[in-house]
Amino acid sequence: MGRTAEPTRGPRPGLTVERIVRAAIGMADAEGLVALSMRRIATALGVGAMSLYRYVPNKGVLVDLMIDEVYREDAEAARAVTGDWRARLAAYGRQEWELYMRHPWVLQVPQGRPMLGPNAMASTDVALQAVDGLGFTEDEMLAVVVTISAFVSGLAKTVIEAAQAAERTGIADDEWWEIQGEFVGPAVVEGRLPMLTKVGEAGAFHSMFDNLEFGLQRVLDGFEMLLDARRAAAQPS
Repeated sequence: MGRTAEPTRGPRPGLTVERIVRAAIGMADAEGLVALSMRRIATALGVGAMSLYRYVPNKGVLVDLMIDEVYREDAEAARAVTGDWRARLAAYGRQEWELYMRHPWVLQVPQGRPMLGPNAMASTDVALQAVDGLGFTEDEMLAVVVTISAFVSGLAKTVIEAAQAAERTGIADDEWWEIQGEFVGPAVVEGRLPMLTKVGEAGAFHSMFDNLEFGLQRVLDGFEMLLDARRAAAQPS
């Protein structure tokens, strides 16, 4: 576990911070963060709700511990990656994507002031190592990692929300697009949306959320172009 806390009083035998956190993660994975409550977790563990507060003071701290625990998986995978900087950053992006697919509730946690637990920081540190010494300033190194993370999390959020909408409404994506076609059809017939018509007829809207690899590589292309331009400018004329 990333952070451990000692029970404040009268610990119940067999109950630990790790058990509580893992039970909470399982509940959030299945039902989302909104379903999480100290009482429900206690029920799942077969203990009284007050027993949890001897180990975790409140739900906010529990969510912090949950976040750091799922990032432990990410950090461990990141340390095993080899290759050049592009390969390592691409792996970082894919691993973050997989984390969101396993634990979609993570995207429900505000990230404006992220919880800087040891495992979350370790994952970022591994990504920073991939760009160290390439010619970026320290500010730019962090910006590279944040930009990749922002792209991945943004796409993941859209994909997850689409899947949840399909589950909630019982309307599959293909059916949903057909319904939308009834509304946009007149504009298509009248030729007012030529480019949307072109990509739509090619089936692009049905695969628009399957573009993690395409987008990730294009982001990396941008960083590589910047590095190449700086190296070229540094060459004697």
